Amino acid sequence: MLDNTLKQQLAQYLELLEGEVILTASAGEDKSSQDMMDLLKEVESMTPRITLKESSLKRTPSFTVGRPDEEARITFAGVPLGHEFTSFVLALLQVSGRAPKEEQSTLEQIAKLEQPLHFETYISLTCTKCPDVVQALNLMSVVNPNITHTMIDGAVFREESKDIMAVPSIFLNGEEFGSGRMTVDEIVAQVGGGLDAEELNAKEAYEVLVIGGGPASAAAAIYAARKGLRTGMVAERIGGQVNDTAGIENLIGVKETTGPALSQNLGEHIREYDIDVMTAVRAASIEKVNDMVEVELDNGAKLSSKTLIIGTGAKWRNMNVPGEAEFKNKGVAYCPHCDGPLFEGKRVAVVGGGNSGVEAAIDLAGITEHVTLLEFGDTLRADAVLQERLASLPNSEIITQAATKELTGTDRLSRLTYTERHTGEEKSIDLAGVFVQIGLVPNTEFVGETVARNERGEIIVDRNGATNVPGIFAAGDCTDQTFKQIIISMGAGATAALSAFDYLIRH
Repeated sequence: MLDNTLKQQLAQYLELLEGEVILTASAGEDKSSQDMMDLLKEVESMTPRITLKESSLKRTPSFTVGRPDEEARITFAGVPLGHEFTSFVLALLQVSGRAPKEEQSTLEQIAKLEQPLHFETYISLTCTKCPDVVQALNLMSVVNPNITHTMIDGAVFREESKDIMAVPSIFLNGEEFGSGRMTVDEIVAQVGGGLDAEELNAKEAYEVLVIGGGPASAAAAIYAARKGLRTGMVAERIGGQVNDTAGIENLIGVKETTGPALSQNLGEHIREYDIDVMTAVRAASIEKVNDMVEVELDNGAKLSSKTLIIGTGAKWRNMNVPGEAEFKNKGVAYCPHCDGPLFEGKRVAVVGGGNSGVEAAIDLAGITEHVTLLEFGDTLRADAVLQERLASLPNSEIITQAATKELTGTDRLSRLTYTERHTGEEKSIDLAGVFVQIGLVPNTEFVGETVARNERGEIIVDRNGATNVPGIFAAGDCTDQTFKQIIISMGAGATAALSAFDYLIRH
């Protein structure tokens, strides 16, 4: 079941088990059940600390990971290979008693949750976002006996997941809870835990406060802390938009990595310094008051700092047409790597003719029955080699001068209507999914009129990262810097921190 390299790696991890683990499996005669049992038997044979037994569970094939004499709270429905193999290994380690690497404050917040929380997450083994959610919910289940979690492979349980149009899709106590990548802190905050507003209000003023958790913000916070400045960091999640990047091959000095791996590295680097990190909270507004900057958070708390660095990055741009919001995760998707397999054998469209759009169309052509690429302009903007590759695929179609007008359907998306810009004629395409790839928009709404922005909403900065307001700096994709690249954002974050330090010693 496992190749020799993977078995060697697994053997090293299994040596870290600190207690006994019971795997309870429910298997049938189908191939998925056989694959699951082959995997579990192989794992059992590698260590005396793991015992495999069979029983009848809610789903077949599935298995639980638990401790002796304790009801198991983690279930894998399907075969956790692909991107979910790491989730399986971590579950074994944590259930055995191995301490998780999460912040102590986060573990304490999880332990305080008193209500019964029964999570189910529908995933795809090709999804790069899904393991983060699975691992977060598994961790919560290990820490708190009131919490259970089941990972469900939609490819195995097709009938059950037929209405799932985006992964990961999370259900809590039978009701829709969320979709897309979510961190432990975000989940805890959404179920009523998280950081306390009174505790945040009581914090002393910072010398440097960084808003954002991506590469620019991480660099800014680390550089500020290295200067010995009292540094705070407000972030929805560490890594920001990088978490949604599948592969990274242009970070100089790092030959190849993934977005989630880089995000994890950023988090580990940040924790090496005396930085007060506040995650799963958003900045709602900022205001310059005398010589201080006040930041109000979405939970009502207020933080104060002598200087502020904004590194909130960007998010996917919406088409803003009727039906887009209504059919989000019901046919409208933004990540072809994660959600593409859910549209296997169906007809889909990609909106956007840049590199991202053409790459998405090429990927989807290998999965779906047919893919139509719609571009607003007269020609595609993607690299020539990508255009040639897409044009060579027999199940692809390219339509230029197409203005998407409306998305329609009943319970899920079934039709896209567009206008031919050169004729004014309206046309429709019957399809199951639309992947939106039309670029990014900066996350700067919360700054209001406090700092100057351009017509695209980007914060205007000088070469030192300074805004038009003394003491307020910005860096990365939320600014008007020409090129939006990880390595450039990191440099901009470092520049902003050094500029903040220079501002402090001069004022």
